[in-house]
Amino acid sequence: MLAAALLIDRINIAIGRAVAWALPLMVVIQVAVVLMRYVFGLGSIWMQESIVYLHAATFMLAGAYTLSVDAHVRVDIFYREARPRVRALVDTLGAAFFLVPMCLVILDYAWPYVARSWSILEGSRETSGIQAVFLLKTLILVFAGLMALQAVAIVLRGLCALAGQPTALLRFTRQAGPDGEEVRSAS
Repeated sequence: MLAAALLIDRINIAIGRAVAWALPLMVVIQVAVVLMRYVFGLGSIWMQESIVYLHAATFMLAGAYTLSVDAHVRVDIFYREARPRVRALVDTLGAAFFLVPMCLVILDYAWPYVARSWSILEGSRETSGIQAVFLLKTLILVFAGLMALQAVAIVLRGLCALAGQPTALLRFTRQAGPDGEEVRSAS
């Protein structure tokens, strides 16, 4: 079970690291748009829309990465001071009873929305815009799928930790990284 959780983590980490390259690209395009507009008096709807696409891809595809490396926002009432087994229980129950159902709701509601967009190959309302809005909307389904997959990894890891598997328990200590390896503090 732990091997499957690690495989899912590695997939989401690889996707997150790959999509991170969209950020510098987005900055370069934004600078180019501003320079074109205010220095040369030119505009490019395609370039402006590409910033929206890159922004959407970054957030939708990197959400599961953020969860896999435990960098997401956590409402911490007692989690920080909890023992590793309690943390494992909280994460397992949270993923199983909150994250998975929410992903299923997103998939259920988004499917017809995305399917309609694909059926007409929806494009930009602007003539010179990116004619791939259907791909942009598909990111909603990809997001929900990757998050559900990461929820499975959390549940599997949590079950292994609750069963007493040392490698899985290490992930729930304060000094553990995404693969359970020890992280040294910067002091």
